[in-house]
Amino acid sequence: MVKIKELPILDRPIERMVHYGVSSLTNEELLAILLKTGSKEKSAKELASQILSQANSIENLKSYTLEKYQSIKGIGIKKAAILIASLELGKRVLKPTPYIYQAKITNSSQVVEYYQSILENKEQEYFCCLYLDVQKRVIKNKTLFIGSLTYSMVHPREIFKEAYLIGACSIICIHNHPSGNILPSKNDMILTEQLVNAGNLLGIPVVDHLIIGKDKYYSFVENENI
Repeated sequence: MVKIKELPILDRPIERMVHYGVSSLTNEELLAILLKTGSKEKSAKELASQILSQANSIENLKSYTLEKYQSIKGIGIKKAAILIASLELGKRVLKPTPYIYQAKITNSSQVVEYYQSILENKEQEYFCCLYLDVQKRVIKNKTLFIGSLTYSMVHPREIFKEAYLIGACSIICIHNHPSGNILPSKNDMILTEQLVNAGNLLGIPVVDHLIIGKDKYYSFVENENI
């Protein structure tokens, strides 16, 4: 194993970046800089090469989780966290996440724009809520459940308990479909009906339930299912 510090100066990723600019670096060299150090068996560059080989494409790294990185020998929690944080930071720089807190919600597209940037690449279903005041301004946004969404899992008690605690006047529910298919499932239809009924009973109406897919969405209100 050849350590990076044993390479000729202009073959080292950081020195190459300083002399020739960051655009001159290969994907392997960029990852090696983030990794900083290797393992007992491999240098940072060799670890970077292994990551890219396993991913098949640099674009596939956007779906890598902490667990997936840690399945690679030589990648611990700290290295995995740095890689994920770097990708997230890059995404936010290129496509800033809209600011939602205290925003007045007047249409579905505001909510979709915010949550699409957060949920469109998730591999599990996430169920989130926007809690609104009497003027339909966002008091709080919260992820409540992660996993396959069923009524037994997404219980109105947890959703409306939060609404009472913060004094919300209405709620918008949001969840994603990792498959990209935005059409509601039977469970989605049942769950939405139960949430709407609970909201009406408690005096905290569910304004809409949105399903987020890749570059598209489904609104229960717009499709007249609420």
